[in-house]
Amino acid sequence: MDSKHLVHQIAYSRKSLFDQGYLDEQFIQLEDLQDDANPNFVEEIVSSFYSDSVRLLQNIENTLGNKPVDFGKLDNYMHQFKGSCSSIGAKKVSRECSQFREYCYAMNTQGCITSMKQLKQEHATLRRKLQTYFELIRQAGESETC
Repeated sequence: MDSKHLVHQIAYSRKSLFDQGYLDEQFIQLEDLQDDANPNFVEEIVSSFYSDSVRLLQNIENTLGNKPVDFGKLDNYMHQFKGSCSSIGAKKVSRECSQFREYCYAMNTQGCITSMKQLKQEHATLRRKLQTYFELIRQAGESETC
């Protein structure tokens, strides 16, 4: 793939992440922190987010499965997870966290379960889209060094 086409693909991929509401301005702020000394900064932060989120999501699911449901504990876990999402600009995932927390406040177990399914789906979708985006960036970097 020629570099001009690759650059166009990267720009389109990035723009679609914002246009489709997956990312917000926090992601741009992360990109602004990236420089020649740390050219993979954003990808490393996102990778760290996904590593940490596995533990948090597991804690949420385990707590959701306990009877009776401890809505205070659930809300605390979701508050942590939402903060992590916000720190990378994961807009749709963060919005789903807010919905989950509303169900916690209402002590609505079924709402929490439904919201958790949607949250995990948005989380996985964003992961796939960002992996594709970062792969395109790596390809562009490799083509520059050839």
